[in-house]
Amino acid sequence: MTKYLKTAFQFGILGGILSLASFIVLSFLYPDPTNLNLIFGYIITPIALFLGIKFFKDYTNSGYLSFAEGMTVGFVTYVLMGILASLGIWVVLFFSPELFSSIQQTKWAVLEENKDIIISQVGQESFELTRSNLKGMTKWDVAFNDGIWKIIPGMFFSIIISIILRKNPN
Repeated sequence: MTKYLKTAFQFGILGGILSLASFIVLSFLYPDPTNLNLIFGYIITPIALFLGIKFFKDYTNSGYLSFAEGMTVGFVTYVLMGILASLGIWVVLFFSPELFSSIQQTKWAVLEENKDIIISQVGQESFELTRSNLKGMTKWDVAFNDGIWKIIPGMFFSIIISIILRKNPN
């Protein structure tokens, strides 16, 4: 099992650090770095997964890769990325309450600006629920959301990459 974990840890940690660095850099450039950080996550997650699975195949497993091995390495990689990104963002927001306030205010402004469109699409009740959830938003909610949006796409990218890189011994 450790042969799967070594490569997955390396690329999971690298992806998590890059995701956190992206959040920090974007927080200096924009009042709400969360949306752009999600886009960055859609770029870094498949790259980290591909490199992790490819390195496992080439340097640990003698050029062979079963679908299950690729999924195992991918799973550990994307879950580790999500956990590190979430914890890192939570720590940043914990020590920077003004950044959290800025994120909350930006999301509030977007909600109010698009009130009529949202009500016409999902109804007044859903709009009011969203409004109350936004009022109760915590720092952990922001961080957890970022981590989830590394894990969910990571699952699908792992499937695709594991199929593409699969090579079984004859």
